[in-house]
Amino acid sequence: MIDLHYAPTPNGWKISIMLEELGLPYRVVPVNIGAGEQFRPEFLAISPNNRIPAIVDQEPADGGEPFSIFETGAILIYLGEKTGRFLPSDLRGRSRVIQWVMWQMSGLGPMLGQHGHFFLYAPEKIPYAIQRYRDEAARLYGVLDRQLAKTGHYVAGDEYTIADIACFPWTMTHKAQGFTLDDYPNVKRWFAEVRARPQVQAGLAVGKMERKPMDEETRKNLFGQSAKEKLGKA
Repeated sequence: MIDLHYAPTPNGWKISIMLEELGLPYRVVPVNIGAGEQFRPEFLAISPNNRIPAIVDQEPADGGEPFSIFETGAILIYLGEKTGRFLPSDLRGRSRVIQWVMWQMSGLGPMLGQHGHFFLYAPEKIPYAIQRYRDEAARLYGVLDRQLAKTGHYVAGDEYTIADIACFPWTMTHKAQGFTLDDYPNVKRWFAEVRARPQVQAGLAVGKMERKPMDEETRKNLFGQSAKEKLGKA
């Protein structure tokens, strides 16, 4: 059994999709990030960066005590290794997949996250910041589009892998962020194909909830202003 400490965000969706694709039994442990539950000591014990998602594998392959993992790239690799699925075992194939997972972790997710923050949520609209991150997000969409043109199939090659599972949830935000996939025809083709997978749809539905208006306390909890106070930093 896997315990999934989770909220329905692009990063959370990566792992709910992966677990649905694998068919592993899992239990959702909701984390209300708007209410600041990511700062609770019991959550910090498994996710010291106070970010969702995190998992606890109650039956790790070594037969030892329950094992916790945080950071979505690490979780995807762990689950791929645990099951032998969606992560190639050959040197070149494995390396290609991990390269694109790292690309998503270091580029696509953070840059779309920053653009989304300044474009959609920041209380003060800062044109320089919006344009800075919009340009970088557009560049990264272009990188993904060229890679998908090269492979003709999925992000890292002919097979669907954790690289696709890592990248897809962030592209779910394209409409809200003012992008059109018509500008990226290979991403558009891939996006439609991945989204049509029943397991992806099931993963996206986990913990689905109605979005509520954002008050000041929620804003502080979501965007880090509360971290210093709640984590007891000087």
